[in-house]
Amino acid sequence: MNITLLTIGKMKKGSPEFEIMTGYIKQCKWPIIVKEFEEKRTLSVDELKKAESTLLLNAIPPKAVVIAMDEKGRQMTSREFSQYLVNCQNRGVSDVVFLIGGANGHTDMLRQKANLLLSMGKMTMPHMLARAVLTEQLFRACCIAHHHPYHRD
Repeated sequence: MNITLLTIGKMKKGSPEFEIMTGYIKQCKWPIIVKEFEEKRTLSVDELKKAESTLLLNAIPPKAVVIAMDEKGRQMTSREFSQYLVNCQNRGVSDVVFLIGGANGHTDMLRQKANLLLSMGKMTMPHMLARAVLTEQLFRACCIAHHHPYHRD
């Protein structure tokens, strides 16, 4: 199963968040690819959100399971998250794609195309830090799935 993070904004190489993210990606047995997009035109908030959502939607591989990171989404424990991904794998899903939007979030159109809206909690965090947290949770989910002792209840 391939995991792709489609993200708005460019992460600075060498930043603390980049180092955390790449460290967990290297350790994870599931392949994780990060693709970054930027909308460089000056647009209104609504136009920017629509343009960013279009960039993300156009990059989704066919038949992928789409998980949009959204503050109003479902909250899961690490074990529930792992089980969700294992269920995808057991169903023969070849691609799971996570969408991380820009500062203004996702459009309703993007939310409707997602198989799951997922929240990392009610607190606000910078999107670059959210990438680091998501990759740690992907690594943790993989460890849980493979009965590795990294995760402790």
